[in-house]
Amino acid sequence: MYSDLAVFSGRAHPELARAICARLGRPLGRCDVFEFANENIFVQYQENIRAQDVYIVQPFSSPVNTSILELLIMIDAARRASAGRVTAVIPYYAYGRSDKKDQPRVPITARLIANMLETAGVDRILTMNLHAGQIQGFFNIPLDELNALYTVAAYFRTKDLHDYTVVATDVGGEKRARDLAVKLDLPLAIIDKRRIGNTETTEAMHVIGEVEGRNCLILDDEISTAGTIVSAATALRHHGARDIVVSCYHPILSGPAVERLKALDVKELVVTDSVPIPADKLLDNTTVLSIAPLLGDAIGRIHSGQSVGALFQ
Repeated sequence: MYSDLAVFSGRAHPELARAICARLGRPLGRCDVFEFANENIFVQYQENIRAQDVYIVQPFSSPVNTSILELLIMIDAARRASAGRVTAVIPYYAYGRSDKKDQPRVPITARLIANMLETAGVDRILTMNLHAGQIQGFFNIPLDELNALYTVAAYFRTKDLHDYTVVATDVGGEKRARDLAVKLDLPLAIIDKRRIGNTETTEAMHVIGEVEGRNCLILDDEISTAGTIVSAATALRHHGARDIVVSCYHPILSGPAVERLKALDVKELVVTDSVPIPADKLLDNTTVLSIAPLLGDAIGRIHSGQSVGALFQ
């Protein structure tokens, strides 16, 4: 057994780490993390963690590569401080789209990062809604993948959605959208994207399912540049949809995403706080759902040797 539970945070999302600690009823661990003038990262734990069950909260959010390296250094520092067990809490796992070799001479970066985390000395991973399920198999250590579906579904159950249809942005997201549709007892529609000829830009958009005269709830795992959301919403409106609500688990909101979402004029944008959202990227109609209770309960169960899967039963 480990002497105690200790939660620490990198610089990526300290607000989430503090909320997790509030759920657990314990203070956030003290740790210095900063960069020297030459951009080298320095880490020093400011309290004894010998034989303790250590959890390091660090989503791979912007700046992504700095967040990854910072976590690796924090893991190494914890190992060298004789931590009993080190768990990396990664609510958002970047490079998730690089999960297979789908073109000649390209890397599988999601696997590379898994190897780096293991080499640094992490004992287990706690993450949420990976872009691809096979990333779980990239690790040779225990990995728990939480599902924000339950947090999002609980929120939408408080709304009047009797005339809504849940929409998957593509065939690959069908299961994610279907799971939400089942929980909300709503019909499902799927956007079918088909390219016209050998072009990288023009797509024919078809909607599988009935959306004419209905409101639509679009669900995606991640909004990066919002291009997929814009295409989906355009197709839905072309097929006679009324109000559109957009929801995602990871609001990355990079590049032109915010301007695109503003122009789209959706009724509501519902996201989680798996990554921090700067104030200038928060639209007036954005609802941010906290995943701190989900992560906090999972950490408590892992520490005490209880089932994490029981959270979803």
